[in-house]
Amino acid sequence: MRNGRLSQFAPELLKSRRGLLTKENKEVESEVAQIVKRVRSGGDAALVELTARFDGVDISGKGLKVSDAEIKKAYTQVRDSERRALEFLRDRIARVEKRRLRALNYVHNDRLLRLVQTTRPLDSVGCYVPGGLAVYPSTLLMTVMPAKVAGVKRVAVFSPPRNEDIDPLTLVAADICAVDEVYRVGGAQAIAAMAYGTESIAPVEKIVGPASRFVTVAKMLVSRDVAIDLPAGPSEVLILADEDADPELVVLDILSQAEHSPDSVSMLISTSSALLGKVQSLLEFKLNELKRREIVEKSLQERGALLLADSLEEGVEFVNAYAPEHLELMVREPSRVADHISSAGIILLGRNTPVAATDYALGTNHVLPTSGYAHTYSGLSVLDYVRCISIVDARESAMSRVRPFVEALSKREGLPNHYAAVQGRLNNA
Repeated sequence: MRNGRLSQFAPELLKSRRGLLTKENKEVESEVAQIVKRVRSGGDAALVELTARFDGVDISGKGLKVSDAEIKKAYTQVRDSERRALEFLRDRIARVEKRRLRALNYVHNDRLLRLVQTTRPLDSVGCYVPGGLAVYPSTLLMTVMPAKVAGVKRVAVFSPPRNEDIDPLTLVAADICAVDEVYRVGGAQAIAAMAYGTESIAPVEKIVGPASRFVTVAKMLVSRDVAIDLPAGPSEVLILADEDADPELVVLDILSQAEHSPDSVSMLISTSSALLGKVQSLLEFKLNELKRREIVEKSLQERGALLLADSLEEGVEFVNAYAPEHLELMVREPSRVADHISSAGIILLGRNTPVAATDYALGTNHVLPTSGYAHTYSGLSVLDYVRCISIVDARESAMSRVRPFVEALSKREGLPNHYAAVQGRLNNA
């Protein structure tokens, strides 16, 4: 774990924010390209072969698609409390996304025109749900529910199998969200199947969902041919804290993030050396009896950081340069500090807004840009599943009002027939 002054480690940390298709990842890119090529040429048989190779699971008997009977059986393997939690989260996501969708549809009237902005859903999307070191039924809800709110006609879910099966709670999540198709395929091969199709899988218009570096690189490679949402790889949290922050809560949030995978980033930047010392001591103490300790220790050792900032302004400047996926502001006036943040996947204010709550219950989406892509990408939302279309009806008097402006610009651009098209309306009025 990096431990010292922010100024000491900032250059190294920012250097790592070079995206996913960098020189350091050329071997990953090359291997992923071969997987995509294999699926495009081999179809269903290639998916079975690659699933056996990378997941160690033979799905040739059960097939690629999960059956209705398997989904029905899944209900017998989950607790009622788990199902109710999924239903609560489903409804929270739907509520947030419906509000966002309403804001996209509006009517504007002025002297020149009546403008109606309306939305139309995509025809099909493929949702990737990870299933490696943990299971993520919550991610299924995050990727599927905005699509359902948008009105997408076909929603297909892809997730890696375990012992021929997909996690039962993930299947229940798919059912309560009315997913159209579920496939027991993961990894880069699933992305290839979504993009190009196979004998039994129809391609989709857009691919969404977070995953490992391999899957994220695969998404970026196929984006030449099919739309994707955003680069969402290994998860990240950056906590900006002052002397008022509760060290116990800071530690809990660091540990909860680090347990995702060894690639997860958990970072604390504070203006208080006393807080940093308490956090370090608590981390060492809690690690002794922690579940998923091996994963957490490796994550903290390789990608963790406890850094002292000379001022809150220095911390904010670093945050904007680093562009973290999750930013927690545990400072005296979090709203004021948030006003100065320009690059983050999501900003969480104060002691009562941990990443864990946004992951599982609040209704905000946890599919967010990582690896510095928060500089240019937003988190997943209903916006990713619709096209905005403007319907324009110009007033009868509009042509005479805009004629001189069209004339000036069209002639300067060397497109005189544009002006003629407007003038013709006036000639025939």
